Amino acid sequence: MKFMSMIVGLLFVFAGLQRTTVSAQVTGSVLQAIQERGELICGVNPGLPGFSQEIDGDWVGFDVDLCRAIAAAILGDSNAVRFIPVDAADRSIVLATGEVDMLARNTTLTLSRDTEWRARFGPVVFYDGQGIMVRRESGINSLDLLAGGTICVETATTTELNMRETLEVRGLPYRLVNPNGDEIFTSEVSDLPQTTVRAFNSADEMLNTFFENRCDAVTADLSALAARRSRSDDPGSLSILDEILSKEPLAPLSLDSDPAFANVIMWTIFGLIEAEELGITSQNVTDFVDSEDTRIVRFLGTGSEVVGDNLGIPNNFMFNVISQVGNYGEIYSRHLGEETPLGLPRGLNQLWTEGGLLYSPPFR
Repeated sequence: MKFMSMIVGLLFVFAGLQRTTVSAQVTGSVLQAIQERGELICGVNPGLPGFSQEIDGDWVGFDVDLCRAIAAAILGDSNAVRFIPVDAADRSIVLATGEVDMLARNTTLTLSRDTEWRARFGPVVFYDGQGIMVRRESGINSLDLLAGGTICVETATTTELNMRETLEVRGLPYRLVNPNGDEIFTSEVSDLPQTTVRAFNSADEMLNTFFENRCDAVTADLSALAARRSRSDDPGSLSILDEILSKEPLAPLSLDSDPAFANVIMWTIFGLIEAEELGITSQNVTDFVDSEDTRIVRFLGTGSEVVGDNLGIPNNFMFNVISQVGNYGEIYSRHLGEETPLGLPRGLNQLWTEGGLLYSPPFR
């Protein structure tokens, strides 16, 4: 009996050690884990042209390059990244359980996510807005003309909530249904035709339904709509309405349990913006190493002043980032700019000196 008691006790101890190990992975130092592992694990959209998509085994896109920038900052190697495709509905789960170190997955910064996801958002990397895409032949040029029609949306997103609230504010009755058409919610009935909002678990499922002409419109971030349109067989047959339904500031995020890692994300992104403002690119960064401008020397970490060391990463982390990934403008132009299939103008995503909203605090 005493022997059995000892065995049971050891099992409890072992179980406790297992729980402690898992807890440490989630609540411990993410930055230290990345450094010891030699690899950053980054959650991205499974397939959003311009932002993140896998092509012939290689991940490319705006968000992908943000992950590479963080890897270059911490490990000195922009290729030291493992990309994990994450659906919108699973974002908070994979982050909270430690399956990924961070998310760079076209995620809108909101108060509820900031407080309920145990997350710490980095700086906004893309100022977006919610739009609506229709088939040009439909002649629809406003949300009001979709009354009585069907609007496709991805569930577990701000997009779904914004669409429902917009319909309510405009006094347009609607019903929310799942992919099978089963009713989830019905608003108050009025004399106006009832609009159907059809919610899907994935963006691909939503878009396939739209392209099969089983939805009159699809709603998502404007950048996402432009990306999807660029991938269609006939982009010219699709029209994105002028109406903007919401503000969608997109930002990367990490667990709030490791402020040191969150600081690395924050200052790396600020560094991408600062580099563009300073005119430092991947092509000319080596020319600035011996600059007599103390601000540039401090920024690149090539002098005696401590910058990166204060973050727990190499002092020249921004030199590594810019030389391997480029500055914010280079990343934008490479994946989203006017020379790409998306052809998105910079707009609010210009530097503050050009009338945009991008601004970096001083590197001092």
